[in-house]
Amino acid sequence: MRLAIGGAITLIALAVAGRRVFWLFRLIRSGQPAPGRLDDLPGRIWTEISEVGGQRKLLKWSVPGIAHLFTFWGFTILLLTVIEAYGGLFDDDFHIPLFGHWAAIGFLEDFFAVAVLGGLIAFTIIRWKNAPARLDRKSRFYGSHTGPAWVILGLITAVVVTLLIYRGAQYNTGNLPQGQTKWAFASYAVSRAFSGLSHEVNENIETAFLLLNIAVIMGFSVLVVYSKHLHIGLAPINVVLKRQPVALGPLGSTPDIEKLMEEDEPIVGVGKVEDFSWKAMLDFSTCTECGRCQSQCPAWNTGKPLSPKLLIMDLRDHLFAKAPYLLATKGAGAGEGDEAPKAVTGVEEDAGHGHHGVPESGFGRVPQPGQPQVDRPLVGTAEEGGVIDPDVLWSCTNCGACVEQCPVDIEHVDHIVDMRRYQVMIESAFPSEAGVMLRNLENNGNPWGVSPRTRTEWTEGLPFEVRVIGDGEQIPEDVEYLYWVGCAGAIEDRAKKVARSFAELLHIAGVEFAILGTNESCTGDPARRLGNEYLYQEIAKANIELLNSTGVKKIVATCPHCFNSLAREYSSLGGTYEVVHHTQLLGKLVEDRKLVPITPVESSVTYHDPCFLGRHNKVYTPPREILEAIPGIRGQEMHRCKDRGFCCGAGGARMWMEEKIGKRVNVDRMEEALGLDPDVVSTACPFCIVMLTDAVTEKKLAGEAKESVEVLDVSQLLARSLQPAAPAAPAEPAPAEPVS
Repeated sequence: MRLAIGGAITLIALAVAGRRVFWLFRLIRSGQPAPGRLDDLPGRIWTEISEVGGQRKLLKWSVPGIAHLFTFWGFTILLLTVIEAYGGLFDDDFHIPLFGHWAAIGFLEDFFAVAVLGGLIAFTIIRWKNAPARLDRKSRFYGSHTGPAWVILGLITAVVVTLLIYRGAQYNTGNLPQGQTKWAFASYAVSRAFSGLSHEVNENIETAFLLLNIAVIMGFSVLVVYSKHLHIGLAPINVVLKRQPVALGPLGSTPDIEKLMEEDEPIVGVGKVEDFSWKAMLDFSTCTECGRCQSQCPAWNTGKPLSPKLLIMDLRDHLFAKAPYLLATKGAGAGEGDEAPKAVTGVEEDAGHGHHGVPESGFGRVPQPGQPQVDRPLVGTAEEGGVIDPDVLWSCTNCGACVEQCPVDIEHVDHIVDMRRYQVMIESAFPSEAGVMLRNLENNGNPWGVSPRTRTEWTEGLPFEVRVIGDGEQIPEDVEYLYWVGCAGAIEDRAKKVARSFAELLHIAGVEFAILGTNESCTGDPARRLGNEYLYQEIAKANIELLNSTGVKKIVATCPHCFNSLAREYSSLGGTYEVVHHTQLLGKLVEDRKLVPITPVESSVTYHDPCFLGRHNKVYTPPREILEAIPGIRGQEMHRCKDRGFCCGAGGARMWMEEKIGKRVNVDRMEEALGLDPDVVSTACPFCIVMLTDAVTEKKLAGEAKESVEVLDVSQLLARSLQPAAPAAPAEPAPAEPVS
């Protein structure tokens, strides 16, 4: 009897879940190509081991990470009990061949059953403490589907509880696969509650709860494939297919823009959800709604409508609601006025998730599946019914905090830039002030629009001559580095001081370097991050042609954005160079004692991690080592630092867009720095220098910061320490005694 009941439950559940899985497979496969997702297979295997098996990214948050570690491995180990449960349908004395009768297996099964219950208690407390009803936008679960989450917690609890009850009864009937061993400590403890009952009653308890356990497991399996808990099955797949080594640094795709622009109706970027790659669709489906990305996002934390989590959820819900059209056979439901084709699973596909009911939800504006999803724009205002609001799209700083924190390796920044590309290049819809920046790049080769002739003015007054590589010249053999000054370093007054300090340090250390002078142009980073891929590639190709013609091999850059472009993005267009950031080179010079800080700089210093140096390129140590080498400096870290560092607000071309919503990102960051009462806020990026200086100036004017606070590049502090100490002022002679 129990075989028939257990078999029927299983077959029905597998049929329902299997149909949904096949539907998801077809839907994700309908996306555009995403080449290179199986390159570097050994690296991907290690990523799978460390991130899935070792739960590396989840453990960045200790308490929820440990709880998830126990739950994950509990699920994995307790697969043994699932095998035993199904074996028990056929044979009361079933045990897994070879090792299933070992007492150690009983201990492992019981340990992880209890560990899972402990994890569930932790999750319950975390969700209760961070409930959106209590914390509103401050909750990382704001906008998540909290109802299904509680259902899932209840079902997992039911799986473990029914497991321990039927194992306790098995202990009494002698049917426990490991025999009557106290190593199965939890089962033994439960068995004591039934020890006074007859053998027959224990057998009935065993049968009832074994079948109930199977029913709960099968119900859980069906619910998972129809809910946000899809990540249980999709996360391991998404992790192994992520961009290697990390989904930051260069953007994920470099389209052949010239070929695209030759088409009659070119499509650049993503204008409809079906324009996303299959990997993007897999990303949308894998989102766990945990809100780690949301909690770290500088836009969200300063009152803007962009939540990386809600953006991915909106794209997922729109994709699922539009799926009937995407999966329909050619011509089915394609004509205007045709009846919407039914989804393959026979349900309205947005019903599995439901509208999450927060104002920042773009999908919630038009939640109906079918034709309404076909008619609405992917990016549009509330009046237009857009899935993603323009204010959401343009709030992103490309800082990468979302990608860094995501435990399932979703590539938020790539998807945002893909949508920006379409808006800029096809719709010509972007903030007007950004248009000024683009025109300046086109006409003058820099975002400020000043004449290229001014690019060498920063060298005036230096006590040595800076070598300039002229038109058609090869880089001299004795020049070790080409110094890529960058637009900010050559044009912006505050960044010019950094360029001068760095050049002086190289001269002191005996490092031969040269610059391109008026031939240097913007790397194109602002254009690319805004979404103007065509302009970026035109600029990049011109730079690559120039660099290749000079024979340059080694480049040093003071700007992390230039560093990222030259080192990580130009290679896809034919420019491969050895590129270092100036803090890396200075750190090496200090280590080799070619630069020896001597003069104490008696200051309290806190260091701000530039996003494109830190998260995007994993350069955290060199700037800190330089500061540690300077005598007199008292370093102190802000709460949000290193891979959790908070953006200055300038990335993603935000440097050239007005911040009209919420609090200014740079002000929020400066308030955190000023909370440590530093003498100096140090950084290693000209964009950060500008943004943080503006913020501290505002604070000084408001009387909220001491007048002596400075914002300085690491190189400027190092240069101060190499200067001889100012001689002490001679003592004034004592006044002569009057002669009596």
